[in-house]
Amino acid sequence: MAIRVLVPTMLQTHTDNQAVVECSGSSVTELLDTLETTFPGIKGRLRDEKGTPRKFLNLYVNSEDIRFLEGTETALKDGDEISIVPAVAGG
Repeated sequence: MAIRVLVPTMLQTHTDNQAVVECSGSSVTELLDTLETTFPGIKGRLRDEKGTPRKFLNLYVNSEDIRFLEGTETALKDGDEISIVPAVAGG
């Protein structure tokens, strides 16, 4: 199962400078685990010590925010696209 992951510039140093990587997983949690296996060290940038996504990152499945879906238990299928988007603040 191939799922495209769009990696923001700030995390590309952890993905061998790749902006798009392909991973697998039946849920967002499994996909994040696969990312860590493929790119050791990225987990600390994506999840806190409890395993939940960091507050300054937003995760989207096919342009839908996972917070409005099933969170990290959101099911994934072949061809889905995950976007990792850093939160923007300021005014």
